Formats: sequence, structure tokens, C-alpha cells
Amino acid sequence: METRKVAFYTLGCKLNFSETSAIGRQFEEHGFEKVAFEDAADIYVINTCSVTDHADRKCRKVVKEALKHNPEAFVTVVGCYAQLKPQEIASIPGVHAVLGAAEKFQLVETLAGFRKPEAGSPGRVYASPISAATEFHAAHSFGDRTRTFLKVQDGCDYSCSFCTIPLARGNSRSDSVQSVVERVQKLAETGVKEIVLTGVNLGDFGLQGPERERKENFYDLVQALDEVEGIERFRISSCEPNLLSDEIIRFVARSKRFMPHFHIPLQSGSNKILGLMRRRYRRELYVERVRLIKEVMPHACIGVDVIVGFPGETEADFLETYAFLNELDVSYLHVFPYSERENTLAPTLPGRVQDRHRHERTTQLRSLSEKKKRHFYEQQIGLATAVLFEDDVTNGQMEGFTPNYIRVTAKYDPLLVGELKRLRLTAVNPQNLMEAEELGIEVFQH
Repeated sequence: METRKVAFYTLGCKLNFSETSAIGRQFEEHGFEKVAFEDAADIYVINTCSVTDHADRKCRKVVKEALKHNPEAFVTVVGCYAQLKPQEIASIPGVHAVLGAAEKFQLVETLAGFRKPEAGSPGRVYASPISAATEFHAAHSFGDRTRTFLKVQDGCDYSCSFCTIPLARGNSRSDSVQSVVERVQKLAETGVKEIVLTGVNLGDFGLQGPERERKENFYDLVQALDEVEGIERFRISSCEPNLLSDEIIRFVARSKRFMPHFHIPLQSGSNKILGLMRRRYRRELYVERVRLIKEVMPHACIGVDVIVGFPGETEADFLETYAFLNELDVSYLHVFPYSERENTLAPTLPGRVQDRHRHERTTQLRSLSEKKKRHFYEQQIGLATAVLFEDDVTNGQMEGFTPNYIRVTAKYDPLLVGELKRLRLTAVNPQNLMEAEELGIEVFQH
């Protein structure tokens, strides 16, 4: 019997990439061959996101592309958008099955023979209410990228007025410290050098079991992982400012393995807007977090998430955010124009911001981000550091990252893939990439 082929496409965050990879391994354990998207697979699995704009349009486009590669393929859709709008997705031409948050990790067993619905019928829906998503399912990416994304937490108990994630992923729940350590030890045996810890609300790590008891916390996890031999680097993917405690920051500063790189969501530099967003902090706390990080780790990289055009955001509120970020010692911004989401409070708030103003404000902050990133890079010139090179090669150049997340470009050398190399940072090129030289011998400028 010929081996059936399965291909995947992932939209959204690092957490989605880790879960796609885990589902892919389940298929392989059941005898399927995992292939590239364009390789005419028998089965296509599309892992969707509800955070990015135009989820419906993106899903339709990927389905259409899959059927171009194999018109007879079986197409199934999972992920956050699948939980929120299962019937809508099932009605997309070419979609044969939709699985919700509680079902996606039983995809192979649920769909069994992957039999298509009758011609003209909508796709089958397997999506329980989000209250059924109570188990924590471990996941990590492997073989897809040089860095491994390791899921340690899922779901969220917060109720930010713009966010659908609690509706798409359920309540906060976590793995245990012991289980994570054991998984990391196994990854170390495979030669993985860098692990990125991922979750929906990573700093809320520790709620476990059917009763969701808080048995441990994120600080316990960080301390335990720092002792695991064989992993060179850990990164914290994103952590809410109210959960990124002083003790975690000070521990990372003296850590053997945790990198001086933080991604801390801000969303707005206006306390008025933060209140409307139902965020659990105000700008003064954010300033304190940045101040402490830079005090104990002067070269640390700090990334910031920002939403512009939120309902009620006046031009003065936006300028307050711009001025706040301009003065803040951060390294780059991830800027998103506000986008209405069904079943959230935000669209009911007064003061809708016109789309053109949202896009103008997005452009302004993205320009500020480029300036901040270049300034941060220029501050590092002359620094001797270690670069971990990745396996992506473009036009004869490869790239790698320093501990503080500076992207370094180098002439491709197969011996450098997945290796740590001691270099001195020398210049920022027109593409905003750092150039480097081997200590004492220039080899990496181009």
C-alpha cells in the first residue's frame, strides 16, 4: 500500500508552529509521509490564527493553493480561527473537515480514513465548546527551524477587551516543571542548541490539572531550565509586564543559559487606552520593567507589541504613545492596527478610529521601530559575542543571532549551520543587518 502524504501550512504565532510540528509527528507515527506544501500531498492541514487580519481571506487562499497542488486532496483546518468560526470555515469550498481546540490533537484518530463529505456538502465540523479544552497538550517544533519552539503553557484567564484568544484557546493551563525539564533533556540529546519558550500567557505558567491549581510558577521553570545541560540558549518568547517580575529579570541577568532578550507587550503608551483595553498594568510599571532590564543588562534587547487605532484613541492619545516609545530604551516594535473582533468588548466602545488614521499611525510607529532597531544595532558595534547561525540561505548569505537577538549576516558556510561562532560586530549594512568579523581576522563582511 502506498504511503499517504501530508503537508502543513501554519498561520500566526510561534505557539502555532510548535503545535503544527507536534501534529505532524503524530501523522508520521501513524505511517504518513510529511512533505512540502507544494508536493501534491494527499492530506493538507491548515493551522489558523485569529489574531492577524483577514483570517477568512487567508484561509480561503491557502485552501485554494492546496487544491491547485492536488485537486483530490483532503483538506482540514485547525487552530484559533477554526474554534471561533467552525461553520464558516466548513462552508469554504474545498474544506473537508474543521477541528476545534479540544479536538486538534486527536486529528488522525478523529478523521480515521479521511473520507470526504458528499459532493456539494460542507466540511464536517468537530468543535466542542471552548470549555472542553481543559487538557494541556505538549508541543514543540523540530526539524522545521534551527531554533525549537517549546510550548509550556496554553490558554489565558485575562479578559483584554480586544482579544479573542481566551475564546479560541480556553483557560490558562500549563505543563509541569518536571515534564518540561524532561522534554528539554530529550531535545538536548538531538543536538538542539536554542529553545524558545512559548505560550499564550507565558508568565502565568503553573496552573495544572483538572482543578487548575497553581502548583508552580514561571520563575520556578526558568530556574530549573537553567540547570539543564546540553542546551546553549533559552529565550522567553513574550511575557506580560505585570508577570515579568524583578526576580525573573535579575535571574536572567546572571543566568548561564537565558538570553538577554525580552519581548514585553505594551499595546498603548496611554493609561487611558490601557484602561479601555482592560490591561492589568499602567505605563509606569512598564517603565520600571525596562529600567531594571537595562540596569542589570545594558546590552539587552527589548521588543514591544503596540496596537494603534483602538476605539477612543484620539490623535493626542496616539502622540502620547509615540512620545512614550520614542523616549523608552527599547530595541524594536511590533505594530498592529486595531482590528475589530466579534464577541469582544472593544467594538462596542465609542470613538471608532477611521481606517486611514489606523494605517497612518501604524506607518509612523513602524518607522520609529526601524530607527530604534538601527540605533540599538549601532550601539553594539565593536562588541565581541557569540552568533548561532541558522540554515536559511539567501543569495549566498546565511544569518544568525547574537544572545541579544541581533541578526548577523555572513557568507554561507555549511560548517557554520547550527553552530555558535565567536565574532566581533563591525557594521550595520543598508539592509539593517549586522556584519561581523572573526576575532582578529575579517571573514564575514560582504
